[in-house]
Amino acid sequence: MSELVYGVHAVEVLLKRNSDSVQRLFVQRNRHDQRAHKLVKLAQSKNIQVIQKDREELDDMTKQRHQGVIAECHQLKAKQFHEKHIPEILDSIDTEPFILILDGVTDPHNLGACLRSADAAGVHMVIAPKDNAASITDVVRKVACGAAESVPFIPVTNLSRTMKQLQERNIWIAGTAGEAEQDIYQANLKGGLAIVMGAEGDGMRRLTRENCDFLIKIPMAGEVSSLNVSVATGVTLFEAVRQRQK
Repeated sequence: MSELVYGVHAVEVLLKRNSDSVQRLFVQRNRHDQRAHKLVKLAQSKNIQVIQKDREELDDMTKQRHQGVIAECHQLKAKQFHEKHIPEILDSIDTEPFILILDGVTDPHNLGACLRSADAAGVHMVIAPKDNAASITDVVRKVACGAAESVPFIPVTNLSRTMKQLQERNIWIAGTAGEAEQDIYQANLKGGLAIVMGAEGDGMRRLTRENCDFLIKIPMAGEVSSLNVSVATGVTLFEAVRQRQK
């Protein structure tokens, strides 16, 4: 069984990090720009067959925006993680753990964008509920621009239990909520830290909120009361990065 990975960045990361899974690379016919040439050269260096197709043929392969490049690959199982891997990953980290928890984000575009921000911020893993939440799909891979291949994404059966396990390892959990008393610039986001972002619209679930050590918010100066979850994730993660680099 095979799956498709598309988009220039996602395909490039796949070719660099998991080229053994790639069976064929499809490139839009008569595309001669430098980005496409780079991908073709990279695929050929790894003895991967490159096939040219018309734009319409690529459109038929996937209904998403493919940017003229599609990689057909074996089902990507090697990069899947299970909750049992959480202790292994934590044990392998030689610095203070930095974790992102997504409490029920359902939009694959938001998940992909969150993964991209997590990768850029140096997050060690992204944890999410197994049920009623988005999982890794071709759309997520495309939006994540390769981050779905680089950041461990771990679906868990019981998020509250997982949060307690993190706390037992001296990892503080900061939940984001509009009614929080302190904002992200006042809070201490150094040390072992897991940041919880709530679902689109409803935010964190009650039990998730109750299991947080403290709550934080992004100060809003305009008329809009909240940010898109992927934007809020980027803002919050990089405030933590700023503090942790001091």
